[in-house]
This record gives sequence, structure tokens and C-alpha cells, in this order.
Amino acid sequence: MNNYITGKIIKELREKEELTQMDLAEKLGVTDKAISKWETGKGLPDITLIEPLSKALKVSVIELMNGEHIANHNKVGNMLKSNFSVCPVCGNVIYTIGENVNTCCGINLPKLEADLENEKHMINCEIVENEYYISINHNMTKEHYISFIAYTTNDRCEIVKLYPEQNVETRFFNRGKGIIYAYCNKDGLYKKYI
Repeated sequence: MNNYITGKIIKELREKEELTQMDLAEKLGVTDKAISKWETGKGLPDITLIEPLSKALKVSVIELMNGEHIANHNKVGNMLKSNFSVCPVCGNVIYTIGENVNTCCGINLPKLEADLENEKHMINCEIVENEYYISINHNMTKEHYISFIAYTTNDRCEIVKLYPEQNVETRFFNRGKGIIYAYCNKDGLYKKYI
């Protein structure tokens, strides 16, 4: 993440919105010379202008500070296009659908890329009556553990948070085909299609 907004991103976003420097200046109550200085790197917008600038450029403050615009093309909200992020500082699990920018504890969080299950992280799935019984043979210590297990279908996502020194097992109501995700704090996110 950039420490502050760059002139390059201001110019790119301004041009994307088809605004002249004068148009943007009027929206912000500054001069077009100020906009020109920002875009050429000869000055920076005042901190009080960050929120109005992000509104004028139609991006979030985080996108403006990060220097990239995130467009979510997942308009219908297909839950199978789920994304997970985990904060390395506090352990928060953030779940979203489609493209996004997530921050926690002052840092940008990358979306986790899910690998297919492997021998080390084998996701066992059994049908017991009307439920999926999910288990993983994984040691659960304070240093190395499975943090959560999730079950997504096309219309919902259920997440079960796990903690060190408990068994890696849970049950989900059988809602049909979907994806089971498991997140190991050392080795990342794994998935199994069911």
C-alpha cells in the first residue's frame, strides 16, 4: 500500500470519470492549478480532501490510497465466487463475494487463493442423515492449526471458526453440491468440491 495518494492515480481516475482538472477542482473547492500540481507530483492533496476526492473520483478511500480500482463483476452474487481473507495480526476472517479490497489492523489483506486438498490437508466428508460431517486429520496446536471450515453453495455460505487444541470437525446441513474450504494458519486455504 502506498503511504499516500499518487498523482498518477489521481490523473488516471479523473480521466476515467471524464473530468477535466477544472471539473475536479470545482468539485473539491480548490484551483485547477492545485490539481495539476498533485498530478505532476509537485504537491499533495490535504488530508481533509481525501474523502471528497474519493467521492468525486467514485472510488473508496481505500482504493484511492491503494492506487487501484476494484470492479466487482459478480453482479448476481454467486456464493460460489467466494473470497476469504485472514488478518495476520488479529486473526479476523473476512468473507466476501466477488472482487474487493479488505483491510484490517491498518493493512491491506490479500484474498486467499484456495488450493485443492492434498495429502497433508485431506478434507474428509461423510453424509450422516441430512448433514455433511466434515473432518480433517490435522494437529491443532497454538502454533499450527485449522482456523476455519466453510461450506458454500450457490445461495449461501456457512463458516465455523475453530480454535487450537480442539478437534477439526464440524457438521453442515446438506444443501447439495458446493465447496468445502479449510484454512490452515501455516499452509493457507484448501478446498474440496462436494
